[in-house]
Amino acid sequence: MKAVIIGAGRMAEAVLRDFATHPLFDEVTVADVDAARAEELARTRGGGLTRAAAVDAGDEDEVRKLVAGHDVCVSAAPYRYNLTLAREAIRAGAHFVDMGGNNDVVAAELALNEEAKAAGVTVVPDMGLAPGMTNVLAAALISAFDGVRDVHLRVGGLPREPQPPLGYALVFSVYGLINEYAEPCLILKDGDVATAPPLTGVEDLDFPPLGRLEAFHTSGGASTLPHTYRGLVRELDYKTIRYPGHCAAVKPLFDLGLASEEEVSIDGVRIKPRDVLAERLASALPEGEDDVVLVKCWATGTARGEERAASLELVDYADAASGLTAMQRTTGLPVAVAAATLARSGAKKAGAFPPEVAFEPGPFMAALESRGLKFSKRSS
Repeated sequence: MKAVIIGAGRMAEAVLRDFATHPLFDEVTVADVDAARAEELARTRGGGLTRAAAVDAGDEDEVRKLVAGHDVCVSAAPYRYNLTLAREAIRAGAHFVDMGGNNDVVAAELALNEEAKAAGVTVVPDMGLAPGMTNVLAAALISAFDGVRDVHLRVGGLPREPQPPLGYALVFSVYGLINEYAEPCLILKDGDVATAPPLTGVEDLDFPPLGRLEAFHTSGGASTLPHTYRGLVRELDYKTIRYPGHCAAVKPLFDLGLASEEEVSIDGVRIKPRDVLAERLASALPEGEDDVVLVKCWATGTARGEERAASLELVDYADAASGLTAMQRTTGLPVAVAAATLARSGAKKAGAFPPEVAFEPGPFMAALESRGLKFSKRSS
């Protein structure tokens, strides 16, 4: 079998390393608009099975030629390319999985359901950490109940040693971070889909071994869950975990409109405030090399006529042996497992589906645990 990874950044590195460590594919292609970057990744992480290629992810003809002959295509490219990549994967007869990043793009990908079904392939967008792995965890929790009252997801990627000014380090795209802090947040309220404003709903959260932290509403993490479980779950929300005081520090930047994409004129130069904010954040924040990822998901409801509660937790650190950060591991490994599952025809059926629908939670979580992501499970 053959796999192709489009994009040669940090998350692609984690996916490729997993492909090399758990050999399923006879050949892997890693492609990027920067051919030298793809060649370097293939050489250092490819395990001798990987070739490099150059591709413009926005060029349909280039993508179609690249993907042809592969069994599965992984997008590790910016989310704006994912709809084009999904379409071309379907036309090439390849399964497709990406890391998401934008609700509108994900909705457009899911609208390709009939085309994917006719081609006999499966398309799974939004398959990273959160959304992605947390969707599968939510499905695992919900399946343990006869009736579910509420589901809560709390996720954060943090530096182990927080530094001023924000106690945060960049562990993924700065534009992705801004989207999370700027866009409306999907939730379930009284069983129906609703929205909450970002950077609101601050709550204290005790998470050993880091101690007291905070969590607040951010966009994107809930992804398709509110739509999938509408009418089945009464309350569902997603909040991002940060060190205490982070939300209060960043919220004024967004209240002032610095995340706006509407151009303004300064001394005759047209500029987007969001680009300025992105540049300043990227300059001021360190890169998260020594990081920790925290995941806490819990649900309450009834099982066999009794009130029940269940939770799943994960604490994962940067791994010196593999050279991967915690964010690379917890984002890239779910994508790699998803791609391998699709290649083995392990998805439930052909079509376009969100993660919580596409995969059986038990085998998926077992595959992650075999790769060192250890979940603490509790029920009462």
